Amino acid sequence: MRSFFTTELTSLFCGLLLYGTFCVAESARPIEQPDPRLRLLLTQAIEASDSFVDRFDAEVWLFDMSQRLEVFVEDEQTRLNILRRVHREASRAELVPELVLALIEVESHFDPYAISKSGAQGLMQVMPFWLEEIGHPEDNLIKISTNLRMGCTILKYYIDMERGDLQNALARYNGSLGSSVYSNKVLAALSTRWRKR
Repeated sequence: MRSFFTTELTSLFCGLLLYGTFCVAESARPIEQPDPRLRLLLTQAIEASDSFVDRFDAEVWLFDMSQRLEVFVEDEQTRLNILRRVHREASRAELVPELVLALIEVESHFDPYAISKSGAQGLMQVMPFWLEEIGHPEDNLIKISTNLRMGCTILKYYIDMERGDLQNALARYNGSLGSSVYSNKVLAALSTRWRKR
């Protein structure tokens, strides 16, 4: 899992829990401590993050992605809940979590209650007919864990179907195979907001 994080990012967050401050490796200049509430929420999320192999990796990823997600989700607890679940479901489906975050940005802007004109629901805009198809009509696609489990599974299926071609897989996910508009939006979000620097 450590290859999941760059050396530069790791050095950037070198003192998060051990020393209570951040340090920038190049200048050793201390940066302001994070909000104590955020620190507590991160600690709780890390301890509940069963998809992370390494606690330090969890700490770095959750802190980094939480800052990026703040544009869409103000509440810290909600951000960490979404991120922990995205990481778990993406990892379970063998997807890159940042790709799932980019897709959610384009699909729902992180609104778990979003419903499209065509009836797609939740963060990953899953069509309700899937619940009938899998024999779970009582499940709720507004529930974040259900939505992410189904959305990640569907996305992985299309990526496998397209033998790793993200352009086509994303177009299939969106129902726009043959057009690159949707795929380009997701890939642009991935490269500009979610890809680790």
